[in-house]
Amino acid sequence: MKHLDEFRDPELARRLSDEIRRVATRRWTIMEVCGGQTHGLLRHGIDAELAEQVEFIHGPGCPVCVTPVEAIDFACELATRPRVLVTSFGDMLRVPGSRGSLAQTSAHGGAVRAVYSPLDAVELARQAPDRQVVFLAVGFETTAPATALAVLQAAKLGLTNFSLLAAHVRVQPAMELLLAQPDQRVHAFLAAGHVVTVMGCETYESLVARFHLPVVVTGFEPLDLLDGILACVRQLERGEARVENCYARSARSTGNQFAQDLIAQVYAPTTGPWRGLGDVPDGRLELRAEFASFDARRRFPRLQVVTAECGDCRAGEILTGRLKPIDCPAFGVRCRPESPLGAPMVSSEGACAAYFRYGSSRHASHR
Repeated sequence: MKHLDEFRDPELARRLSDEIRRVATRRWTIMEVCGGQTHGLLRHGIDAELAEQVEFIHGPGCPVCVTPVEAIDFACELATRPRVLVTSFGDMLRVPGSRGSLAQTSAHGGAVRAVYSPLDAVELARQAPDRQVVFLAVGFETTAPATALAVLQAAKLGLTNFSLLAAHVRVQPAMELLLAQPDQRVHAFLAAGHVVTVMGCETYESLVARFHLPVVVTGFEPLDLLDGILACVRQLERGEARVENCYARSARSTGNQFAQDLIAQVYAPTTGPWRGLGDVPDGRLELRAEFASFDARRRFPRLQVVTAECGDCRAGEILTGRLKPIDCPAFGVRCRPESPLGAPMVSSEGACAAYFRYGSSRHASHR
């Protein structure tokens, strides 16, 4: 536990909190762009401790949550076809589409399996050549290298029964889309340390230059978060706007070149839908033409089925920071972890799940 405990020191946390209170002359609005950071803020009570100095807006930082309904509905439909097995990470199996989740599809006889890695899906395809294996590929730039490796491995093995239903998304285009909205209230961003570990800090320089607001890279432990918040507040109080790295033990200026090369080799940026945000320019990754044979959307004819969000779920407003989870009428009543209406209550990085687990009672007075 040493490497965790040193970032959870209560005395250092108190000093950082005191310094934030000393520096802040007004209440600032900071958006964290990672569901892991949202959970860290609520789990350790940082949002409540600094409520007078900072309002935290929980952005679209949960890749499971922003996976479009269309992808889930298509995956569910594929799982009902003869000799087709749909695989994905465990969280994805419970995310509802417009006609149920993959878990519900499995309960009704569909072929669905949770895997720990996309390479597990490749191995399933290798072991069962008479069965089509589809991997529902979700995540930010952090998981895209692993699915790229899976495609390259399938190609190396000459598999014709493995494909991806690609739903990877790119973080920075979504941040830029949010900032371009006329009602946006963000003063600064806490950037996701794991994404920056892959893509590097330099990529945010263009965002800072365009919108003139701080972007501070930080991790997920209490001291990581407090250090990042303090850096944001200091920049804001000085009228500065620059990229600052408070996660230097993992994130670098140029990122992980090997991972970036894998993404670039297999994927190309394209405009595509995010759940709750609509189409995000360059916000999605699609398989390049040379890997089209591994694209499930091209391999399988798509039924013309209309998909729609659950009308009672306010996920779109929550994912864009316009609504706190506790302000959704369904939160904790008709929408709970065991019976979720939307993805933010399902995912281990979802804002609604964080509030339900850590924050609902603390924030109940804000209803």
